[in-house]
Amino acid sequence: MSREVLLTGFGVRTAFGTGVDPLREGVFDGRPAFAPITRFDTGPYRTGVAATGGGAAPLREVLAEVAGAAAGMAGLRTGAEAAVLVGTAGDFTGLTRFWRGPDAPGSAGPGPSAGATGAASARSVPEEAASVGPVSPGAASVGPGAVSAGAAPVETVPAWQAEALADALGLRGPRLAFTGACVASATAVAHACALIASGRADIAVCAGAYLVEEENLAKFGSGFALSGDGMMRPFCADRGGLLLGDGAAAVVLESAEGARRRGARALGALTGWGAASDAHHIARPHPEGAGLVAAARRALRRAGGPRIDYVNAHGTATTYNDPAETRGLRTLFGADADRVPVSSTKSTTGHLLEASGVVELVITLLALRDGVLPPTAGFTAPDPVCDLDYVPNRPHKADLRRALTVNAAFGGANTALILERA
Repeated sequence: MSREVLLTGFGVRTAFGTGVDPLREGVFDGRPAFAPITRFDTGPYRTGVAATGGGAAPLREVLAEVAGAAAGMAGLRTGAEAAVLVGTAGDFTGLTRFWRGPDAPGSAGPGPSAGATGAASARSVPEEAASVGPVSPGAASVGPGAVSAGAAPVETVPAWQAEALADALGLRGPRLAFTGACVASATAVAHACALIASGRADIAVCAGAYLVEEENLAKFGSGFALSGDGMMRPFCADRGGLLLGDGAAAVVLESAEGARRRGARALGALTGWGAASDAHHIARPHPEGAGLVAAARRALRRAGGPRIDYVNAHGTATTYNDPAETRGLRTLFGADADRVPVSSTKSTTGHLLEASGVVELVITLLALRDGVLPPTAGFTAPDPVCDLDYVPNRPHKADLRRALTVNAAFGGANTALILERA
């Protein structure tokens, strides 16, 4: 028999700040956080705008901050037997320094051909990023897990992030890292739900984090995916692409029995989860949203019914995503599609990559608890092929009992999570 999965704690950080109050004031007021990037030189790139929260702390510290807040809210004690699941690509700050520093290709010193790890080779910074200019002497070898000649820092390894977070929280139990790009942290949540529902775990901490850095700014820019005017306008006729953003969040999930035993308070219930891949194209979704539909239908079957009061959409403001997502939601809801409000909160936070799933789950939780629909900010002229209710520009009060949050990633990966109000 499947066990009920409850959400008993959360922590969140975005470009608006740390905690729920800044999130409410930004996301739910429809106030975009986009501003010029100051943490590195953006001269070589197609855009210098993102939703950043100032200087970037090490990823491990950001994960520990939000997970510590979630554990504290849930009353989870050090030493507890709890799984730790993280959606991350690793921390490539040191690796970027390596590629730009004195050991970069073409220098007299040893470069990646002298023994750089596969992670370094696979995630190398494009040539324009590597040619920005030299960093200060020794910058490539400063700090914990830093780069030495021909080696990547241990922090680049995603699994290390899960180990470090579990150790920081003092938790015993399985430690897993998920690297599925923009569905990474949503996949972590779905896997934790499956572990708990099946009785293989009683409690899990699920976290994800992404901090804007040069590598992805260069890559998304090279793919002409970034907005050129400093705004994201999902589902609009004049949408021009996405913008990146800082984001991190963690949630504590546990069985209803375990929560009662601990005296933990349920904030919401994860009643459905699903994942699917349409394998249509390396970077484009299936034009009919086939992967989204498959993932969401699996989530709805687990949740035991079709009723959805709100959808937190993937909504990247890109040419192919928004129409495909709209068609997928129309297929999913049928005659009810015009009734269900849909919004993209990326219009305020930016695209949080690996952190998107868990941050948007927290936003969805707040929407349910507060009875407020977060708007799609910056909404201008509607696109005839994007014809749903996108909650344009202003929040709306609503009686929300059950919500769906969906994410998609390169390669056709899709996730769907259904959250119900406690």
